[in-house]
Amino acid sequence: MRAVGLLIIFLMLTGVVFAEDKGEAVTVYKATVAADGVQRIEIIGGDYFFDPNYIVVKKDVPVELIIRKNPGIVPHNIVIDSPDAGMEIRESLDTEKRTLKFTPSKTGTYPFYCDKKFLFFKNHREKGMEGVIEVTD
Repeated sequence: MRAVGLLIIFLMLTGVVFAEDKGEAVTVYKATVAADGVQRIEIIGGDYFFDPNYIVVKKDVPVELIIRKNPGIVPHNIVIDSPDAGMEIRESLDTEKRTLKFTPSKTGTYPFYCDKKFLFFKNHREKGMEGVIEVTD
């Protein structure tokens, strides 16, 4: 009987570990420059994800991120903390689209994420709500 109890506990713990390791797929979006010279990317955030979560943009070309969150009561935001590359954003997300503008000035890869947190739980970034902006020449 004790072995069955230990097996159940093991399976429950294993399930928790697998549930937290979502194995999120990378969704890549390569921005194109529109006729007006702006790179536009639409991003949806929610339930601990961003889609797309890997964005490729060109250096020294203006970018407009059109961002919104899925409906729900959990608050989310987007943080891009790379002022040395011309990208410094901290903005709350809403179900209504919002346009964020910047011009990347340095090639490289830069993270974006949600830093919201509830009490003593993991923050949203630790739960997988993060992505990368790759700036190319």
